[in-house]
Amino acid sequence: MTRAQAATLIGEHFGGAQVQGDSPFVVTVPVEQWQAFAQFAKDVLGCRFFSFLTAVDWKEQGLELVARVDNLDDGVAVLMKARLGPGVSSCLSLVPVFRGANWMERECYDMFGIQFDGHPDLRRILLGDDWVGHPLLKSYAVDTPHPPYR
Repeated sequence: MTRAQAATLIGEHFGGAQVQGDSPFVVTVPVEQWQAFAQFAKDVLGCRFFSFLTAVDWKEQGLELVARVDNLDDGVAVLMKARLGPGVSSCLSLVPVFRGANWMERECYDMFGIQFDGHPDLRRILLGDDWVGHPLLKSYAVDTPHPPYR
């Protein structure tokens, strides 16, 4: 599959998606299409390598999910993005599509407080169970009673 073919397929199947660049494609989809687009990228675009998943806190604009998947055979890379919006902190899990998303979603839950619906084992992965809050949120108090290192 060529990059041009991939761009055409994305436009045909996800008309509301914003597509920018060509390597990687930066595809922004509504959060409701997050899991569906991941399945499309895997099945149709051949992006079977799950590289990473993280989040960005844009303060008043809300959280944004970012994930990269690759078709290593054809050299097609897709950087998936979805904005959760102000006050929203949940979306569908990518674990049913990419097993490699498991620990990265747990990290986003731990650091940003994002609830991944359908995740098989959503619990803290880096911080202790007694930790209060989510340290990578910009609203997290710097003078928290929990020191960053124990």
